Amino acid sequence: MSLLEASLIALAGVAAGTINTVVGSGTLITFPTLLAFGIPPVTANVSNSIGLVPGSVTGAIGYRRELRGQRARILHLASASGAGGLLGGLLLLWQPGAFEAVVPALILLGLVLVVAGPRISAWVARRHEATGGLPARGAWWVWPLMFACGIYGGYFGAAQGVLMMAVLGIGVDEALQRLNGLKNVLAALVNGVSGVLFAVFADVDWLVVALIGVGAVVGGILGASIGRRLPAPLLRAFIVVVGLTALITLLT
Repeated sequence: MSLLEASLIALAGVAAGTINTVVGSGTLITFPTLLAFGIPPVTANVSNSIGLVPGSVTGAIGYRRELRGQRARILHLASASGAGGLLGGLLLLWQPGAFEAVVPALILLGLVLVVAGPRISAWVARRHEATGGLPARGAWWVWPLMFACGIYGGYFGAAQGVLMMAVLGIGVDEALQRLNGLKNVLAALVNGVSGVLFAVFADVDWLVVALIGVGAVVGGILGASIGRRLPAPLLRAFIVVVGLTALITLLT
């Protein structure tokens, strides 16, 4: 690997770490970059997943203020994300091409839910008024859907943050920025669990992991600084723009 290639991979890690913290779709920057430099797809995927873990952690730390008071919710949903990430990683090792056909559809569904989120969440809240409102942990269906998001994230991860924010924004009665902090913790867990699996059983390019990891740490810090300042409507719009970009990238 030349110095230029190494530098570009590290810069892609910075961009991916930033976008993942604000929204979640950084894989669509790093993964194509690795493919362009001739790294085999599965090796690129697993190396990218491991490399982005440090950035997810720094992004979550950057949102620590928004995470206050969410301990019980984090522990509840962490079991879903962790188990889903493990299953998604196993699926990648077993069937590398299983999700190719459904990834664009999942991203499109996530975008529709993000746009319609306020109306849907208001409807959900009205449905729960008779029983005292939504539980602090979220509606009952949030756990299984976050488990599904974990499977998707452990397998590939492109725009998993978009899907997570769609589910959390509808099923959990909380401010969008606080949900974004929660999303960063759960995404870090998904990437971490699947990353451990890949480190043991997959063909990993550790130089790529190191380059993306260093870049992603910087990106996670930048993303937390930027994302926490965005008003809810602007953050929602940014999620949609990034998600549409991801959809177009995957379809072309």
